[in-house]
Amino acid sequence: MTDHNGSTTRRGIILGAAGGLIAASAQAAPAELKMADIKKEADVACLYHCDYGDHPRFNQTLNNISNHYSVYGSDPFGLQLALVVHSVGVKFFLSTLEGTPWKDEVIPPEIFERITALSKNGLKVYLCEITFKRLNIDKAKVKDAPFISFVPSGVATVAALQSKGFSYLKVG
Repeated sequence: MTDHNGSTTRRGIILGAAGGLIAASAQAAPAELKMADIKKEADVACLYHCDYGDHPRFNQTLNNISNHYSVYGSDPFGLQLALVVHSVGVKFFLSTLEGTPWKDEVIPPEIFERITALSKNGLKVYLCEITFKRLNIDKAKVKDAPFISFVPSGVATVAALQSKGFSYLKVG
């Protein structure tokens, strides 16, 4: 489904997922969104902010997201969640850590499996382009998943989503 501007809507993406996401799985790299591309499409919308890289804290963020969905019966139309990621948090979305500041770390694969499972409820992940530029990380290292997109700035996206009516949560 598209909106009146021809942009793909959240409902269209979710309905496409039910049909197999054939076109999206063929994409070479995550989409690059503009601030105006992100819309509030549910009465209840919340952004989770991740600028940290420690595994227990990130796992707690995923627990909170899972719990959040469970209260709404995992209804992707009743609740809209976004995970805005910048700084060291981007490492959880890379296919390899070679050539990054975290080259000696190991990210357990079950972390991304959990993110993928949560995406089936509508979770969208927005990665900060500024982080990739400043850390000189090739954006092609990002895992190929239809729920991941690039945004110009993580912190600007946090503010933009709040101005659009998204609540703000950060695991501390």
